[in-house]
Amino acid sequence: MNQKEHLLPEATERSFIDILIASLPAILIVVVAIFVIYKYVAPAPKRHLVISTGDGEGDYQNYAKLYKDIIKEDGVDLEIRPSKGAWENLRNLQDPHSDVDVAFVEDGLGTTEKQPDVSSLGSLYYEPIWIFYKGNTDLRRLSQLKGKKISMGEKGGGTHTMGKRILKESGIDETNTSFVDFSPSVGAEALQRGDIDVALFMATPDDPVILALAKSKNIHLVTLDQAEAIARKLPYLHHLILPRGVLDLKDDIPAHDVDLISPTATLLVKDSLHSALMYLLLKAAAEVHSDPGLLEKKNEFPIDKDSIFPLTDEAKAFYKTGVPFWQRYLPFWLATMVERFILLVIPAMAIIIPVFKLIPKILDWRLKSRFYRRYGELKLLESHITDQLSRESYNNYLHQLDGIEERVNRMKVPLDFSDQIYGLREHIHFVRERLDRLIKV
Repeated sequence: MNQKEHLLPEATERSFIDILIASLPAILIVVVAIFVIYKYVAPAPKRHLVISTGDGEGDYQNYAKLYKDIIKEDGVDLEIRPSKGAWENLRNLQDPHSDVDVAFVEDGLGTTEKQPDVSSLGSLYYEPIWIFYKGNTDLRRLSQLKGKKISMGEKGGGTHTMGKRILKESGIDETNTSFVDFSPSVGAEALQRGDIDVALFMATPDDPVILALAKSKNIHLVTLDQAEAIARKLPYLHHLILPRGVLDLKDDIPAHDVDLISPTATLLVKDSLHSALMYLLLKAAAEVHSDPGLLEKKNEFPIDKDSIFPLTDEAKAFYKTGVPFWQRYLPFWLATMVERFILLVIPAMAIIIPVFKLIPKILDWRLKSRFYRRYGELKLLESHITDQLSRESYNNYLHQLDGIEERVNRMKVPLDFSDQIYGLREHIHFVRERLDRLIKV
């Protein structure tokens, strides 16, 4: 086997090693970038959500159960967690250590300053404020409630907060009126017994407590002559008309149109919630709340009526065009995998392409650095050569020059570097000729 046949495999092996070493920084950068994108930019949605509903009874609880059944079909479990009311829901959503992801909260409660990490998926339905009283006096304005004993729900709940706000607008507060904090069922019983004069509730028209009071003898529902004015002063409230007989056509309840004021029930989420899960909740909300009700038109809800918290980008897109393209035609988990792949590939390619363009430059630099080392050795040797050259110095320099030439001959480089090999050999030959001239002088 001749020398050329022996060197060819070695040259091939060395070229592969050079490419591998030059590629390692780029490969490392790409791997780290893909991990970061996969983990933080396009993470997988979790399979367990927690929704906070309130006191564990009423509309919020019932709607949460419907949501649970709907999103369970897509492999996501919804844990329903009762709370003490809207304010606890808001605290849980804002608390980074809380596992609550989504909650029902009446519009008008909370602020973006106190809950900056909370956003809205939209309003779900009207939740009117019902004002019932016992007696024969015809009450039509909130100011007429001054001095009476009033139940407005338990502290921490939306009814309690909203009731105090609207009464304060009419000059009613703790200094001139007695308030008690009864739950809806306890307040209704106390009103029927005559233990209190007025009871405020916030619920849908088909709520059992509302229907029972509307049919009770000597219990009357306040129709607010100033409902439109109140809604103008408090933008999160809406003026609604409860039509005559809508609660019970047979018994004609109510016996006349009733002017009500109402916030909307809203669906709030943590800003950190995965976008795919937001769309899943929006789909469930549309399925549950799009039907007509006693106060709502068909397809009126869900809608952007939240006056406090900003709508998420996902909700904005949902109300314009519906669910994303992939979720329309693919199962939820397959759709999220496709979306994650797209989110992963596009940023990754933006990193991979320029990074791998650096590999040839790194490889060229590594190859050129070999020439620079040999040229450095040659330059150092030449700088020590003087015109007064002894035979011993000549032999020493010649031995060093032979060593440099041998290392050059052993260099394995691509064909496009052949001109540099020949150029380096010419410079070695030039130094060798100089040595020969000096020793002959």
